[in-house]
Amino acid sequence: MTAATYLTLLRTILVPVFAVPAVFYGISVKSGDPNESLHWLAVGIFFVAAMTDYADGVIARRYNQRTPLGAFLDPFADKLLILTAIMILFLLPWGENWKIPAWFVGLVILRDAVVWGGIAILSYLKRSVKIEPHWTGKACTASIMFTVSWTGLKIIPINPIYPIMVTSIFLVLATHRSILQGVQILHQNKVSSIK
Repeated sequence: MTAATYLTLLRTILVPVFAVPAVFYGISVKSGDPNESLHWLAVGIFFVAAMTDYADGVIARRYNQRTPLGAFLDPFADKLLILTAIMILFLLPWGENWKIPAWFVGLVILRDAVVWGGIAILSYLKRSVKIEPHWTGKACTASIMFTVSWTGLKIIPINPIYPIMVTSIFLVLATHRSILQGVQILHQNKVSSIK
């Protein structure tokens, strides 16, 4: 395994480590007695996990450590971290009117369902699926991380609905691109089989 893959595995391991203080902080907020040490512990762990996403990408590109395992694990670790954070901030708001709305959770889950469902369908149809990152997907992941950080940090007293709206645009663009890419793969394989 490469150094980049080890960083991806570290990010996966950090997900439950982040979730525990995040959940307990949400419970403390709900009870009316917020435990800020849990808040900052959760934010710190999330920040470290998010930085491993950046670091493993840099290492994989700079030192040519791109592997099929890394190509699969990296988006899986991203989704696990993002969905965990979003679900916690939806179910246990970290302040008054300071939460992730249900429609945004649905949009994130829909995007993942389209991507992973599309891969499953193409694999079932014996189509070769090569996972290649596109700028829309990268922008989508970065904007979701930014939105979760904005909501989690609670430093800027501006409602998180604004970054959520911007992130929603990237979610729609990335989902549209994934659908087009899937249709293109399906069409290319049909054309090559006819020849």
